[in-house]
Amino acid sequence: MRVAVVAEWYPSPGDPVLGIWAHRQAQAARDAGAEVRVLALRRPIPPLAVARELIHFPPATGPLSDWTAGARTSLRPLSLDGLSITPVPFLAPPRPISYGSWGYWMAPGLARALDRLYGEWRFDVLHAHNLAPTGHAAARWIRHRHRPTLIVSAHGPDMIHVAADSSIGRRACVAAIARADLVMANSMWAAHRCEAIAGRTLPVRIVHLGADVPPAIAPRNGQTRMVTVAHLVERKRHDVVLRALATLDPARRPEYLVIGDGPCRPGLERLAAELGVADRVRFLGQLDNSEAVARAAACDLFVMPGVEEPFGVAFVEAMAAGLPAIGGRGEGGPEDIAAAGPGMVLVKPGDARELASTIERLTADRSELARLGAAARETVAANFTWERCGVETVAAYRAALGD
Repeated sequence: MRVAVVAEWYPSPGDPVLGIWAHRQAQAARDAGAEVRVLALRRPIPPLAVARELIHFPPATGPLSDWTAGARTSLRPLSLDGLSITPVPFLAPPRPISYGSWGYWMAPGLARALDRLYGEWRFDVLHAHNLAPTGHAAARWIRHRHRPTLIVSAHGPDMIHVAADSSIGRRACVAAIARADLVMANSMWAAHRCEAIAGRTLPVRIVHLGADVPPAIAPRNGQTRMVTVAHLVERKRHDVVLRALATLDPARRPEYLVIGDGPCRPGLERLAAELGVADRVRFLGQLDNSEAVARAAACDLFVMPGVEEPFGVAFVEAMAAGLPAIGGRGEGGPEDIAAAGPGMVLVKPGDARELASTIERLTADRSELARLGAAARETVAANFTWERCGVETVAAYRAALGD
């Protein structure tokens, strides 16, 4: 079985963390028996956020030069962990006002790339990550070619914002679903959301993403530490964690490691200072995925009471390392993980008081925290490994093909 994977979010030399989950799923599918090649959509012009920084930095230094260097390396074909990655450049207007239409902008270049790939390597399945814009662009190629089976994966923003923020975005999502032979959803919530967008029952498979389970849990000594691994954006609710931390007894206040970067970092650093907890918070910035996992594994508790979490690989990565995790009640990923077994604790998103009470309860007894962490690891080992993800992904491919 030959599978062409198409993704906008995919690791590159310029950003080795972006879409790492899509790469790991492609690896897992290959290891489960599929032949896999990847087409990665790349935008060779800087986003507005980089352009705005020109006010503060000359063109030869700072964010623009950094972005340009990263973009240049991202546009080169490469082999990553044995997978062939072919970049597909596309031009599109600024994201905030036009993202729902990007499938139209991607479609011509993607069609040429798919034609070339199909001509030299006749693939059976086209697997597009995200309903829109990538799934929409892939669906337009399928509409004109009627060749391989199309599977679209639904992950998060495609279901939450793209379909809701504009009529053109909603039409793009509906078009991707309509052309797909199968929708692959990363949680029960995602499956229901896709059906709500389509307005009908769909051929859908739930395939959870995964984590590597280390052979043993790292020993934990000294003070209690909690950690969040995520982009520093509002929906991850780092601010709620800081407010919860501030209400705890200073003598028993855990150290808090924040791994990741993003537009909310300056505000979060100010908030930590205003709340008087800056001495207990360490902003480590964006780390390579393996380093981020290793730094998190040395902590005691993972906390991310965010919203718009259809899954959340960071949860299962932390749990695999023996950390209990705190997630948002009512969110797709945390709810599915909690239903699979112990180790995921749910709180109301945005409720700093409930979060503080939960942190205090979980960290009061180190032996009980360790017991729950061991149970969390077993939950991941039984339900959320990359090996299992690969087997279920290939099973979804075969089901779509009618095998």
